[in-house]
Amino acid sequence: MRILIVTDNYYPNVNGSSYFTQRLAWYMKRRGHEVEVMSASRSLKHEHFVHDGIDVFGVRSFSFSFIYNDFRFCLPIGIKHAIEAEVKRFRPDVIHVQDHFVIVPVVAKAAKKLVIPMMGTNHFMPENILHYLHLPKYLEKVAKNWAWGQFRKVFEDLSVVTTPTATATGLLKEVKLTKPVLPVSNGVDLQKFKPSNDGEYLKKQLALPDKPILMYVGRLDKEKNLDLIIKILPQVLAKVDLQFMIVGKGAEQEKLKALAKDLKVAQSVTFTGFVSDADLPNLYPLADCFVIAGIAELQSLVTMEAMASGLPVVAVNAMALPELVKQGDNGFLFELNDKESLAQDLIDIFSNQDLREKMARRSLEMIQVHDINKSMAIFESLYNDIRNAKK
Repeated sequence: MRILIVTDNYYPNVNGSSYFTQRLAWYMKRRGHEVEVMSASRSLKHEHFVHDGIDVFGVRSFSFSFIYNDFRFCLPIGIKHAIEAEVKRFRPDVIHVQDHFVIVPVVAKAAKKLVIPMMGTNHFMPENILHYLHLPKYLEKVAKNWAWGQFRKVFEDLSVVTTPTATATGLLKEVKLTKPVLPVSNGVDLQKFKPSNDGEYLKKQLALPDKPILMYVGRLDKEKNLDLIIKILPQVLAKVDLQFMIVGKGAEQEKLKALAKDLKVAQSVTFTGFVSDADLPNLYPLADCFVIAGIAELQSLVTMEAMASGLPVVAVNAMALPELVKQGDNGFLFELNDKESLAQDLIDIFSNQDLREKMARRSLEMIQVHDINKSMAIFESLYNDIRNAKK
């Protein structure tokens, strides 16, 4: 089958949607399909290139590094002809879109002309974007409504719509998408992320102290609320000894470093910066617990990776995180800004090895249903369904 995957948000952008799209393309190619990704180019020109063994058609894009480092974005000017020509050249059996921004609406028009079936997966929440724009509060609601309106224009016309969780499915109903939505987990590679991975070499490289480790992985951006975790560290460290390892990069990094210094906990916080895909699976097993406080998680790839690596999870009780973390079972849930609860959850886990090990075992048991091979088989079946329906 010839599969065209379309998104404005691909490598080198660092976020869950980009990573999911990269993995979707890689796994579909491994399953024997001919795959091409259409996304933003690496320059001001249209281009063909290969990333991680996947053919990519890059649509002319511009650097938006003033908003976010390495971020590139297409403008809806002078791209229609190149996109239509590439769709005709590749002539896919199915098209799978991952967003609704600039490239996808143009592809949708070309697909309609050529009678190519399309499906889509939603990873979008306005909250992940609006904080970069610094809008006044009264304009945020207007911006959200407009953004969801643009989303509906594209996704209402698709043959199939999926999203990662039941929570995300409910969100699309709330924003008045009338199309039926199928929850399909993003999935996690259980052969790649596992407790037996050896990360001792990374412990040396990062100069991690020989003490229990609390871990976060992801973007260091405002909606991830990492400042909340740093603020409760003095209270936690008064009861238990640990090192908070923050893995990733983002706009808030320097502010977070300054906060740790002001609170006199800088020695107990390690900022690793970006960690490669090759090293990341080996880094998780060095930790004893994973923490996440982001309020706009439609699933959370990093939480699933942590669970697959055998870690208990302390998570904010928001969006889809309660679908992965069950209170008192494989971790704890805390309410946003409930610093006392968050601090006590961490103290309980780091002061009770039996509890920590029990929760770790439950994480491993619970993550099995999110095996990425199961998710890829579902997508493959959906591709076949919409292709056969066209015939």
